[in-house]
Amino acid sequence: MSVQKPASWIYTEEFVPEPPALEAARRRGEELGATPVLPGTGAALRLLAASVQAHTVVEIGTGAGVSALWLLEGMPSDGVLTTIDIEAEQHRAARQAFSAAGLTPQRTRVITGHALDVLPRLADGAYDMVLVDGEKREYPDYVEQALRIVRVGGVVAVDNMLWHDRVADPAARDETTTLLRNLGKRLRDDERLQTTLLPVGDGLLVAVRRA
Repeated sequence: MSVQKPASWIYTEEFVPEPPALEAARRRGEELGATPVLPGTGAALRLLAASVQAHTVVEIGTGAGVSALWLLEGMPSDGVLTTIDIEAEQHRAARQAFSAAGLTPQRTRVITGHALDVLPRLADGAYDMVLVDGEKREYPDYVEQALRIVRVGGVVAVDNMLWHDRVADPAARDETTTLLRNLGKRLRDDERLQTTLLPVGDGLLVAVRRA
């Protein structure tokens, strides 16, 4: 079995450079304690959004806007990203990032609130892509809502699915690791989905809804 070497992982993560607006958003996120996606994950999200020509995207967990900027780069110029976060301070940072990137306000719909209160109000099958990157203990509920609101042929992407290399370690059985490991297996085995786990960033699980 081929094993990815650290040098190859670093090379992959740095293969697509971050534009200045994204670098600034990353710094703000780190200052706020809102860990942003790594560049490899961001580039994968951009590619996924472009591959399905995602005009409508929902992001669960805004942070400082890093993942949103990557997604918007992959979306058509008239695409709209809905991003949900409970922290108003993070939304202020994200809006700053959007403005610095030259995005018009019409490109983003920023909703401050608990995602599990907001998601049930979104329409069935109305979105091309959903990114799950919020509170880990709520991931199963987020994913359930994501699969409801994404269209057939749309993409659900779930970040942190390797969880600091703990998911791959059978000896790691803490609550968060076990939850993410079980969720990944459940999505892998769901006959409604085509699923893969990408070893970028902290692990990006990608599922295409086929039914």
